[in-house]
Amino acid sequence: MTPFVVFDAVSKRFDRAIAADTVTLAVGRGEVLALLGPSGSGKTTLLRLLAGFEQPDAGRMIIDGADVGGLSPARRRCGMVFQHYALFPHLDVGENVAFGLTGHGKREPGNVNRKVAEVLALVDLPGFERRKVQELSGGQQQRVALARALAPEPRVLLLDEPLSNLDPALRERTRRELRQLIKRVGITTLFVTHEQEEAFDLGDRVAVLATGRLDQVGTPDDLYERPASLFVATFVGRANVFRGAAAQAFGGADGQIVVVRPEALRFSEIGIPGVVKERRYTGAAALYLVDGDRGERFEVLAAPGAARVGDRVFVEATRVLTFAEERQ
Repeated sequence: MTPFVVFDAVSKRFDRAIAADTVTLAVGRGEVLALLGPSGSGKTTLLRLLAGFEQPDAGRMIIDGADVGGLSPARRRCGMVFQHYALFPHLDVGENVAFGLTGHGKREPGNVNRKVAEVLALVDLPGFERRKVQELSGGQQQRVALARALAPEPRVLLLDEPLSNLDPALRERTRRELRQLIKRVGITTLFVTHEQEEAFDLGDRVAVLATGRLDQVGTPDDLYERPASLFVATFVGRANVFRGAAAQAFGGADGQIVVVRPEALRFSEIGIPGVVKERRYTGAAALYLVDGDRGERFEVLAAPGAARVGDRVFVEATRVLTFAEERQ
């Protein structure tokens, strides 16, 4: 991977809150990197630092081999799509997109009109120049915001929770369209999300953050199958966490925490005894909530007819993840 964007030991504080804690991260040319984490983990701060809207307390940010620390936001050439799109309601679609061209050497009316038409076609909104923003659906508004960000031909695309305003059904379809578009353009992209499914669908790799600290960077498979910390293991996907005697019952050593994914548990003739308390049908499988006889509580993902509420069962693990107690 050829690094195109680099955060080199970047730190940022807001009063006493640590928004970025010596973050070192490289993003490849043309790569789509998801910044995943809970609220307050520093995801949006990293975007704003790279775009030049905030200044770091320490460290460097590099784009295409050059330190951009002393450059204004306009000279960094980062296109940004904000969470609420920030479209101007008094301007039509074409004027909103053209606004992004200001200061980028394309002010001649003919050039502006051609560029607006080009990027609207790119985001599958050809002929929408004279439409009012208020007449558009949420998905269409998102694409207009994307077109405005792409119009000046930025070097890096930054997306801050780009799909959070869409309903679930539209969000899933728009995710696919957005990834196809980004890959078609070939632009290096960083996007912020707190939803694992969105990060896994859109990102080539995912960077997981917690309280300004970068916990792990990897492919979706890496994060789910080989989490580097207890935080990553429990934040990415569903997880059963066992400590003490319960951890040892699932094969953990003294002083270890054991994490087991629901699909890595199964009903068996041997194992941890318990009673099925709840059953949630999910289609191809069902999620069973089991109370163990010794106080354990865990979720088992199994076939819809594997057990019924009230059944006494034995549960065993087919695969476990272990973490030292001090890694909490």
